Amino acid sequence: MPLIIDACVAQHQGDRKEQQDRVALFPHPKGGGVALAVVADGMGGHTGGVLAAQQVIHTACNNLEQFSARSESPQIMLESSLREAHMLIKASRFINEKDPHSTAVVLILQPGKVSWAHCGDSRLYQFRGDQPFFRTTDHSYVEQLVAKGKITPEQALVHPNRNILITSLGGNEVPRIDFGETVDLQAGDSFLLCSDGLWGYFSDAELAGVVAAYSAREASELLISRARTRAQGEGDNVSLAILKLVEAPTKKPAN
Repeated sequence: MPLIIDACVAQHQGDRKEQQDRVALFPHPKGGGVALAVVADGMGGHTGGVLAAQQVIHTACNNLEQFSARSESPQIMLESSLREAHMLIKASRFINEKDPHSTAVVLILQPGKVSWAHCGDSRLYQFRGDQPFFRTTDHSYVEQLVAKGKITPEQALVHPNRNILITSLGGNEVPRIDFGETVDLQAGDSFLLCSDGLWGYFSDAELAGVVAAYSAREASELLISRARTRAQGEGDNVSLAILKLVEAPTKKPAN
């Protein structure tokens, strides 16, 4: 059964003075059923975080334009994009009053395949119907504690050190970049990319249920609304991208 994509990107500034997240969805300029989604959460001073996150978006777009889906590896393209962004963000320190950094999560969709890469604590989720199927592992201090069994995932959400990252783009160290890919795609699968300003207020199961029950646009609006309510006036920037795989409408035979 042919599949089509229902997709949406959305943002909210939350209760911060500035929107330092960036989110984008780009179709490949040559078509072919190829598209790229990216979320970046910038950090670093009045302008540093904005410029860092925007650099992630800009570099991802440029790399997509040069990407040949027929002859090139999506993982190599994703890695090149994030490492290039890292070097450019690092170089921009000379014009910023504070060290700029950014998280990044990037997904590339091709016919029959989805690939992704991430650095930091911006997440990618894959849902199958209304059930959580996969999510990336945060590059954060509290995620390490969870992995070692020292705290629970619920405790991680309220831990005083929950915002400490062990890697990001633009830092002194070579960034850690993790990759994933799936060719096991079916109608009802969906992907959510988001910053911690969203996922910090939801269980995986609730996210899966909302994305399954609504269109991409409706789910985006509802998730942001719930995050804003739960933040109680102390919310971070919120950014998300949703891509849903749905069955293409059946064409009725001509009479």
